[in-house]
Amino acid sequence: MVLEASILVLDNSEWMRNGDYTPTRLEAQADAVNLIFGAKTQSNPENTVSLMTMAGKSPKVLVTFTSDIGKIISALHKVSVGGQVSFTTSVQIAQLALKHRQNKNQRQRVIVFVGSPVEEDEKTLVKLAKKLKKNNIAVDVINFGEEAENTSKLEAFVAAVNNSDNSNLVTVPPGPHLLSDVLVSSAIVAGEDGQAPAFVSTGGGSYEFGVDPNLDPELALALRISLEEERARQEAASGAAAAQPDAAAATAAGTGDSMLTDDDSLAQALASANADGDHEMEGLTEEQEIQRAIQLSMAGQDGGASGSGANKGGDFDEAMQDPDFMNSVLGSLSGVDTTDPRIQNVLQGFSSASTNTDKDDKSKEGEGTNDKKDEENK
Repeated sequence: MVLEASILVLDNSEWMRNGDYTPTRLEAQADAVNLIFGAKTQSNPENTVSLMTMAGKSPKVLVTFTSDIGKIISALHKVSVGGQVSFTTSVQIAQLALKHRQNKNQRQRVIVFVGSPVEEDEKTLVKLAKKLKKNNIAVDVINFGEEAENTSKLEAFVAAVNNSDNSNLVTVPPGPHLLSDVLVSSAIVAGEDGQAPAFVSTGGGSYEFGVDPNLDPELALALRISLEEERARQEAASGAAAAQPDAAAATAAGTGDSMLTDDDSLAQALASANADGDHEMEGLTEEQEIQRAIQLSMAGQDGGASGSGANKGGDFDEAMQDPDFMNSVLGSLSGVDTTDPRIQNVLQGFSSASTNTDKDDKSKEGEGTNDKKDEENK
C-alpha cells in the first residue's frame, strides 16, 4: 500500500454551471472528490488528502491535509462558482502545500479537475511538468467538459511529468453517466500499485446489496432489515388484495339473505311453529297452517305481556275473533301484505268462526232456557 499525500484541485470557474454532466459540472466534481478521498484513505489509513480551488480571485486552499471526510464535505458545500482558472498558478500552489505536509515520508500527488479551457500554451505546461517531475510530484489530470480543446495540451503535460507511470490523464466525455462512475475503473482511483480498495474495486462483487459486511456491518444490517420490511409490506398488500373478493362475496350473500319475500317470512313462521313442538299442523291446508302460525305468534306476544295465565286464554280467543284487530296486527308486521288473498281467506275464516261461536252460544242459551221451563212445569 502506497503512503502518500494527495491534494485535490477543483475547477470552480463559471464553466462549472453547465449541466452537460449530471447534475452539473461542479456537483459532479464533488461526487468524484468523495470517491477519490475514500479510495485514498481506504488504501492506507495514514494517507491524507487536501482540497483547494483554482478559480475566483485567486487559487485557495480550503482544507489542509487530513483524513477526516467531514472536513472535506463541509468545504465542498462552501465552494462558490465564479472567475477564470489559472492552471499553472494553481498547480504551483498545490506543490507548495505538498512541501509543507507533516509526514515527509508520504509521496506527493496532485489531482487536478480541468473542466474549462486551459489558457496556457503547451510549451508553458511542459516547462511546469518538468519542474514537478524534478521534485518527485505525481500529477493526475481529469479532463472533462472542454476535452476537445484541452486534450492535446494536457496529454503533453502528463507525458512530461510522468515518471514510471506515476501520472495519469483521464478524459471523460459528456453524457448521462456520472463522473465518479468513470473514475471508479481508472488508474487514478487504483493508485500506483494498481489495486483499488475493496469498496470500489469490485463494484460490490458478490456481496449482498453490494456492501462488504466486514467493512461496514451497520450499513449491511440496515439494508437487510429494509429489504425484509419491504417484503413483509408486499406480502401484506397481496394478502389484502386477495381478501377483498371474499369480503365482497360475503357482503353480497348477506344482502341477499336480508331481502326476504313475503312467502319466505310465512315459511319462517311455519318452521318456527314446527320447531316449537306443535304437531297439530299436520294434515292442515295452507290457509289453516297460516292461521295456526299467526295464532302461535300472537300467543307468544300475549304470554310475555300478560301476568295472569287464567285470563290469557280468554283474552286471546276474543282478540283472535276480532277481524279489525287482526288487520291492525298483520299490518304492523314487516313483510306481510294484508291484501294477499291467502291472508284475506284466513281473516274470513276468523270471522266465520266467530259467527259460528256466537250461534253455538245462543243455541246453548236457548236450550238452557227450555230446560228451566220444563222443570218449572213439572
